[in-house]
Amino acid sequence: MSSPLTDSALDRLFRTARTYNAFSGDIDDATLHRLYDLLKWGPTAANACPARFVFVRSPEAKARLAPALDDGNREKTLAAPVTVIVGHDMAFYDKLPVLFPHVDARPWFAGKPEAVLETVALRNGSLQGAYLILAARSLGLDTGPMSGFDNAKLDEVFFAGTSIRSNFLVNLGKGDPASLFPRSPRLGFDEACRIE
Repeated sequence: MSSPLTDSALDRLFRTARTYNAFSGDIDDATLHRLYDLLKWGPTAANACPARFVFVRSPEAKARLAPALDDGNREKTLAAPVTVIVGHDMAFYDKLPVLFPHVDARPWFAGKPEAVLETVALRNGSLQGAYLILAARSLGLDTGPMSGFDNAKLDEVFFAGTSIRSNFLVNLGKGDPASLFPRSPRLGFDEACRIE
């Protein structure tokens, strides 16, 4: 077993990390590459890696994103240095010969009903979206994950003609503490867990 992380690292990733509603700063290409180079190592079923990420940063891309955003999320999202569209590829199985080469896993998924593929892609793509949040925090970025957008509109603009579907958004940057709501409680162990 590895040594546990320090308390300061655990605070940064979990205990004092917050979901911000306003951001500042700039995020360069090198940081976005570092971010992906960390999150890609998180586990997924059969190493399927179905998540696909669009880093929306340019004014042109933000203008394309804006019509899909709910009113309550539009201003903060357009002002964030980067908004990540976390999507999942419904044809993730086409990459399995490379990602899972020791077994012919493509037939496990190819030709399966869309509901089966959506379950696998959404579940594992969501895991990868969570890894993105933790990787961003580990690099000193603050995050603002959210729903609150029209998936169909967003998919039409960013993923038309592909097998990729949007899942959720994550705003990235230097979080403004003034934008935080009071910390909400969490369920205690006995409310959320049991040991058998």
